[in-house]
Amino acid sequence: MKNIVGLEWLYDHLQDPDLIIADCRFVLGEPWSGRQSYGTDHIPGAFYMDLEDDMSAEKREHGGRHPLPDLGTFSMRVSAIGVDASKTVVAYDDQGGAMASRLWWMLRFLGHERVYVLDGGYARWKAAGYPVSAVMPEAHAAVFSPKVQRHMLASMDEVKAKLNTPQTILIDSRDGGRYRGEQETIDPVAGHIPGARNRFWKDGLDAEGSWRSPEEQRERFSGLEDAEELIVYCGSGVTACPNVIALSEAGFRNVKMYAGSWSDWVSYPENPVATGEE
Repeated sequence: MKNIVGLEWLYDHLQDPDLIIADCRFVLGEPWSGRQSYGTDHIPGAFYMDLEDDMSAEKREHGGRHPLPDLGTFSMRVSAIGVDASKTVVAYDDQGGAMASRLWWMLRFLGHERVYVLDGGYARWKAAGYPVSAVMPEAHAAVFSPKVQRHMLASMDEVKAKLNTPQTILIDSRDGGRYRGEQETIDPVAGHIPGARNRFWKDGLDAEGSWRSPEEQRERFSGLEDAEELIVYCGSGVTACPNVIALSEAGFRNVKMYAGSWSDWVSYPENPVATGEE
C-alpha cells in the first residue's frame, strides 16, 4: 500500500534518524484524553500532535468545527518536532486512523510526500507486544518548507458551484444515519449536500481494524471511475481524510477535500440540504 505501513515495518525502523513518529490520539468531546494517554505511554520516540491545538484553527462563524490551521503556524509546529523534506513521518492514533489521516492529509497538502499512517494504530501495536514508553522524546528542530498543493482542496464556493454537475461527484464520509438526516448529534442541521454519495469512512477498514487492500477499496468506490473530479467531505474535515487515503490506494488521482465539510456547509443558511438516500 502507498500510504499505510505495518507494525513490523515501524518496529524495524524505530532507530532510523530520518524517521519522525506522530501520536495523534484524540477523542471528540474529551479533548484532554489523547494527550493524557500519550503521557501514560506511547510508541518510543513519538511526538504528540493534537487535533485541535496543532491541526485545527479556532472555530469561527464559518469554516467548520475543525478549520484548517494557519499554514505558517502549522509548518512551525512540524518543524519543531524535526520534520523537513528529508524525513519520513509515520502517524498513528486509536481512532481507526482518522486523526492520523488528518496529519497525513495536511502534510501532503503542504507538499510532503513521505508520510504514512500506521495500520492498526496504537492499540494493535501495544497488543502485539511492541515496545512502549512514557519518556518524552527530545526534539531536534528542522526547517519545514511548505509547498501548498492547492489542487487537493475545495472551498465551499467551489462545491456550491459544482452541485449537480455530472463531472464532479461529492462523497459524504459520515455514517449512513447522519448522511440520510435520520440523526444528527453534532451539527445543527441534519442531512447532506445535495447529490452527494455516501461512503462511510470506516468501511475502508476490515473487521479487525486494518486498512482494506487496494482491490477492496476499488470495490468500495466502484462506479466513480468516470468522474473527472471527486470532492470528499465529512462532518468537520477529519474523517474525510481516511477516505482520501482509501481513494488514493484505489488508484484515484482526481480527489479534493472540502475541509470545512458539513459543519461549514450548514453555517450558510442559504445552502441547500438533502435527506434520504441518493
